[in-house]
Amino acid sequence: MKTGIQELKQQLGRELAILAHHYQRDEIVELGDVRGDSFALSKAAAANDRARYIVFCGVHFMAESAALLARPEQAVFIPELSAGCPMADMAPIEKVERAWRELGRLLDLDRLVPVTYVNSSAAVKAFCGGRGGATCTSSNADQVFEWALKDDRKILFLPDQHLGTNTAAKLGAGPLAVWDPDEERGGLSEEELKSARVIVWKGFCHVHTAFTVEQIEERRREHPGCQVVVHPECRREVVAAADASGSTEGIIRFTAEQSAGAVIVVGTEIHLVERLAREHGAEKTVLPLEVSYCPNMYKINLVNLGRVLEGIVRGRDHWINQVTVSDEIKRDGALALERMLEIAGARK
Repeated sequence: MKTGIQELKQQLGRELAILAHHYQRDEIVELGDVRGDSFALSKAAAANDRARYIVFCGVHFMAESAALLARPEQAVFIPELSAGCPMADMAPIEKVERAWRELGRLLDLDRLVPVTYVNSSAAVKAFCGGRGGATCTSSNADQVFEWALKDDRKILFLPDQHLGTNTAAKLGAGPLAVWDPDEERGGLSEEELKSARVIVWKGFCHVHTAFTVEQIEERRREHPGCQVVVHPECRREVVAAADASGSTEGIIRFTAEQSAGAVIVVGTEIHLVERLAREHGAEKTVLPLEVSYCPNMYKINLVNLGRVLEGIVRGRDHWINQVTVSDEIKRDGALALERMLEIAGARK
């Protein structure tokens, strides 16, 4: 199967770009033209000026982001349409719009900046872009928060409570309030809302909330002197108990920077942890904090990747799993992504 995919890649040549997220299994990553976290792949999609076909080996919101940034002549595909993101689903556009109306009864919306993690639907990205807000990734959340909080503004952060909380804590941006979309007025008092600098949506990633302080303590007992690094989607107490936290790319850099003989315990998706263990196995020991994997990332495989590529080679009438967005969502969603890229210095 892998040989067949390589042959299809050769037929398409420079007209094809396969983007592979770090959480993909090895056989998919090895076939990618670009490997990265969501920020690196967002930049790659925005900068690609030659590929007509972009195949995103990740989850659906990532392919949507590529579709938002794609030029009219480019087509974006995902090997498996059902590869979704439960955290993105925790902030459906209807609930976000309702929350915005409720907040507008108490707050000056001109001074409230909506910021969404890229782990969100294209509709939510467009909502933020159309209201002066932006997207962010775990790589650049600090920079986007600093931008949004200028001139004494407030942030409504969607949909990950933990990335929002950890970023606000890192920047000393408080007070903070947690908005529960299933409660009237988010389950918050008028005083809590008016005093909060950052309002975070009650959403989470099940991969990263699986990690606990007790697991860190156990690993430290098993491996005295080990270095623990976790993703900022982890709970606040887990991030505080670790030696470091960082995006997927940040975790990769942290592991590479440790000296020979180091034991590094990593709290993130298991496919990345296992890949780091293999890549550094000659001189360092890389261990998972606990085995936690993303079943949606795992839905991408050689079979469905091959089917998408076969359809592209055969021509438009045979395309499958194309990811598209409406013109209105593309306009405002792209605006939110472009702001992120500009804030993070990706565009000069």
